[in-house]
Amino acid sequence: MKAIITVVGKDRTGIVAGVSAKIAELGMNIDDISQTVLDEFFTMMAVVSSDEKKDFAILRQEFDTFGESLNVKINIQSAAIFEAMYNI
Repeated sequence: MKAIITVVGKDRTGIVAGVSAKIAELGMNIDDISQTVLDEFFTMMAVVSSDEKKDFAILRQEFDTFGESLNVKINIQSAAIFEAMYNI
């Protein structure tokens, strides 16, 4: 399973650490990551993978709840969606 995670919110200390820990807790690996601060807003995109098939509905709920605790919006989407867009 391969997925894209995006994180957006007001910048503060600990966002990358928190999101990275949550990704590991959910049994996924970070394959690539990019983050930047635009003005006072934090943005991050990560490509993650797992050898196991994951239920995206459960992952979305986990990241929604966790994002609220960090005051950021976290979204996860299957990488297959992006691959399919470019194969049409």
